[in-house]
Amino acid sequence: MIVSIRGTLEAKRDGSADISIGGVTLQVLMSTSDTIDLCEIGQKVHLHTYLQVKDEQLLMYGFSTVEASYIFKLLLGVSGIGPRTALNLLSSQDPKSLAAAIANGDVDTLSSASGVGKKGAGRIVLELRSKLSLEAAEILPNTKSTDNELVSALTALGYSIAEIRHSIASLGDITNLSLEEKVRRALQQLAGV
Repeated sequence: MIVSIRGTLEAKRDGSADISIGGVTLQVLMSTSDTIDLCEIGQKVHLHTYLQVKDEQLLMYGFSTVEASYIFKLLLGVSGIGPRTALNLLSSQDPKSLAAAIANGDVDTLSSASGVGKKGAGRIVLELRSKLSLEAAEILPNTKSTDNELVSALTALGYSIAEIRHSIASLGDITNLSLEEKVRRALQQLAGV
């Protein structure tokens, strides 16, 4: 499996980019937002990738962040969601916002993406909500990487992503505290103590 590529950007279009690597140029399919954020033509680029083999055709999908790649792969696991729909979702929201929308069951936000109806959005929430609730520590907005264990502990206790995000934001600097103390303070804040 090819998980990332480094090369020179030769061309970019809405939804794809051509990356030159050692004399070979690869067309990489991307979300519109990732394509817009690419560097200038002729500069070096690093993309996280997903390679799909379909009907004897190789399709490479590229992402500027690990989080986008992770969400893309999760979305492909949902029945009825293919690569184009997953890219449309990533074009409509950044990975953190998309993960939060799924974890919070925000069907309206998900169905605003091209090609995603209310039924498809509901299926995404149904199939991925619990997975993102358990693994959201790495992709939650407004949390630092040092808070990953805290987020995991609070989701295991049944708190929603929105409640956890609000609680962590109002705790201030807790980086030097033990996990037990972080959980204690977060629980006090969640209980309104």
